[in-house]
Amino acid sequence: MSAPANPLRGEATLEIAGHAHVLRPSFAALVAAEEELGPLYALVERAGEGQLRLGEVATLFWHCLQPPTAVPREAVGEAVARLGLARCAVPLRTLLGQILKGTV
Repeated sequence: MSAPANPLRGEATLEIAGHAHVLRPSFAALVAAEEELGPLYALVERAGEGQLRLGEVATLFWHCLQPPTAVPREAVGEAVARLGLARCAVPLRTLLGQILKGTV
């Protein structure tokens, strides 16, 4: 587990296997996510249209996980499936907002 999320830095928290983990949309994390998911602006547009897929949410979360090796990728996907999209909406909105407006 890492330090608490800092909302001033655009960080969010995701519960994985009963532990809170920080999601940080750093430049490196977003570039890695973009390489896998395609353009981030298109990802934001799909989210706004309700067309974001469960796997895309898990992938974005996994790339933003701090530290990057905190948990296996499969655990992030399982957490997203267990929590459901409604409970994942808060950290997802935080990350998507930071993609659009930038981080501090």
